[in-house]
Amino acid sequence: MTLPGPDHPSLRFVAFETAFSSALGGLDSPDWLVALLSPDPVEPIDDVLRKAIRDMLRHHGYKPTGRGKPASEYLVRAAGACKLGTINLAVDACNATSLASGFPISVIDLDCATAPLRIDVGEAGARYVFNQGGQEIDVSGLLCVFDADGPCANGVKDSQRTKTSDATVRTLSVVWACAGFEEPLDAAVRAYREALERAGAVTSPS
Repeated sequence: MTLPGPDHPSLRFVAFETAFSSALGGLDSPDWLVALLSPDPVEPIDDVLRKAIRDMLRHHGYKPTGRGKPASEYLVRAAGACKLGTINLAVDACNATSLASGFPISVIDLDCATAPLRIDVGEAGARYVFNQGGQEIDVSGLLCVFDADGPCANGVKDSQRTKTSDATVRTLSVVWACAGFEEPLDAAVRAYREALERAGAVTSPS
């Protein structure tokens, strides 16, 4: 999928769709995929990549620190504490790829989003709920996936309204990266799509 994006000097991203053989609630992640969520040892994100991702996210004024740090950093910490468990096939493949590559990744349920979709920067004061507990993230100045109803995903926390569920059959994945890491980005996307297809899903475009 080609998503329109903003004028940004260092943003690089790849977006693709995935169709699952049935709703996620009826699909189990295979053992080999679950094993990727608990690598031994857990490798830290390369410092150069970690800084580059943070610099890319802060370009429009967002502060990617503390609870607002990139999702990939959270995953490394959770895996290191043995707290990164299986959720569903779509999210597990996303998390395994992010953990291995260091790139934050968004996954949204396409049937919960309203076209058209684009990547843009959150306006001042823009917020959305990111979990079932009703907690919100301020996405002011943060690069986000937008649908017709507003921002719904980013490299930090995805919106609750477009997250995957047991009923999900189609997803959009966005792998967030930055200038200077184009080859690792391509490799991560290949590995991501291969994992999904090995698990029985179909990704597009080809």
